Amino acid sequence: MRKLILTLIVVAVVGGAVAAYYLTKDAPEPTVTTLQVTRGDIVDTVGATGTLEAVETVDVGTQVSGTVSELYADFNSIVKKGQVIARLDPSLIQTQIEQQRANVTRAEADLERLRVSLADAEQKLKRAKELAERSLIPRTELETAEINVLTAQAQIRSSVAGLTQARSQLNTQLVNLGHTVIRAPIDGIVISRNVDQGQTVAASMNAPVLYSLAADLTKMQVLASIDEAEIGKMRPGQPVSFRVDAYPTDMFNGTVHQVRLQPTTVQNVVTYSTVISVPNEELKLKPGMTANVTIEISRKNNVLRIPNAALRFRPTNDIFAALKQDVPPELQRGFGRGGSQAGPAGGRAGFGGASGQQGAQPPASAQPSPAPAAPPSVRASAPQGQNATAPPGRSQRGGQQSPAAQGGGDRGGDRPAGDRAQGGQGRRGGNMTPEEREARRKQFGERMKSMSPEERAQFEARMRERGRGSDGRSGDSGRADSGGRGAGAGSAAGGAQSRQGNRQAAPAPAPAQSGSRLANTTATTIDALFAPIPVVESRGRIWLFINKQLKPVAMRTGITDGTWTEVIETPETAQLQVGIEVVTNVTTGLESQQRPGQQGSGSNPLMPQRGQPGRGGPGGGGPPGRGR
Repeated sequence: MRKLILTLIVVAVVGGAVAAYYLTKDAPEPTVTTLQVTRGDIVDTVGATGTLEAVETVDVGTQVSGTVSELYADFNSIVKKGQVIARLDPSLIQTQIEQQRANVTRAEADLERLRVSLADAEQKLKRAKELAERSLIPRTELETAEINVLTAQAQIRSSVAGLTQARSQLNTQLVNLGHTVIRAPIDGIVISRNVDQGQTVAASMNAPVLYSLAADLTKMQVLASIDEAEIGKMRPGQPVSFRVDAYPTDMFNGTVHQVRLQPTTVQNVVTYSTVISVPNEELKLKPGMTANVTIEISRKNNVLRIPNAALRFRPTNDIFAALKQDVPPELQRGFGRGGSQAGPAGGRAGFGGASGQQGAQPPASAQPSPAPAAPPSVRASAPQGQNATAPPGRSQRGGQQSPAAQGGGDRGGDRPAGDRAQGGQGRRGGNMTPEEREARRKQFGERMKSMSPEERAQFEARMRERGRGSDGRSGDSGRADSGGRGAGAGSAAGGAQSRQGNRQAAPAPAPAQSGSRLANTTATTIDALFAPIPVVESRGRIWLFINKQLKPVAMRTGITDGTWTEVIETPETAQLQVGIEVVTNVTTGLESQQRPGQQGSGSNPLMPQRGQPGRGGPGGGGPPGRGR
């Protein structure tokens, strides 16, 4: 009995120690993955496939039918213009020539006979007139003599026409005889021979092709099929590099020569042919080779660049909790307002959340849903700073339209990054303190100073189109304080006034010009009328790991090659230097823990456990009370 009691006491002590260990064990240390900021070249490219062809290819055929009697050229033969390369059997044509010559001789003889008859009829008419004047013959004989003369003249004209026809038929056969000798129309190389000696060719319906000649294989072209999604980036003169399977280690270069407007549709996929001029001095490239083409759209050399993984990183509440760090104020409204997706600058979602609930704090269990950063090529087509993941003028709170957004959208592209981060504040300063408003003006002035003259001119042009002044303020100062444009006011009346003001400030459409653009231009090809490719510029946010804390850095980004993205150097990015580490991922160590309701080998992680409260949809098993 005593042993049993001692055993129970030992088991209890050991169990308590184990429980105390697990209860007091510290959470795993978060793992932060970083990459360095570097300096180098960034090239925005478009990939495609194409086929090599000679710049000029001529098919040599025959206009007459016959048997091929001689061939004087073969594959790869170099021929000169006018050189005889084949002959057809001329015996049939020579026989027809003899027949046509006989017809010409007969027509000439007939004409001569009719001329003699005409002379006899004229002599008889002359005698009849003399006798009729002396009333020695009746009037009818005189008329008969006149008719005989007219008839002879008509017969002569008909005979002349028949002689001309016989001579033309003779000339036709003589020309056909010349066509039995096939000559090279250009200087070139024989790349195809389609007949053999002794073969009969028939040219009754169409001209059979005997040879195919390439004018000059030292100059070739690639016909690349560009997808309709990328054809808008094609412009003549763009540099091109490509490889062929025959020389996998060699890189060949070329230039975009022409963008053809004729579409090709294959299984609902629309492509356009782009002609690329390629030098071939070494004659390595052969017609028909498949080229894997890379077309360079834009290039930036020796620029500051960051990895794309750093732009895609979006910290969550769990990450901040694991790092024992407070959520930055610019992200709190995004976490607490149901619009958890971050915009291009990060934390812009829920920018209208300050209305009525400005001081609301997010729950500890709330996690934001990271939104993938829109590609710069997509965001560049919209006004700078506009969220590419939502339509202009709409907030990210379930896609509902707010009065502030309706007034003019988020003008983030025309404001400093600090203002873009303040998602819940009024964009017109409706709920800003005088100190915040003054700081905003200073930031705006610093940004204007950092702009180049071209950027400043583009900015002022955008402001004039939106009805503002060059300082970024509205032309109607009363609207700025009316609350219609500020999300802090949030009144429907103010929003309606703002929209009405925007409609009044919209510039009137330009009058239509008479005539089309093509009628008023001196360009010889449509390629000269293509608009220039717009400059790619967008907003982004990265995170630095300093003193075991995440620090956000807003920036302006340029082109990307899929791995690296250009950083446009501004005062905001002065702290980004070559070699600095930027965060690409944070692992808290809790991701591998199974959720309640997913224990056991027979559970399906994609389906909720029966009887277990949770979301009730795919990926169930969450804590009670949390909807999807």
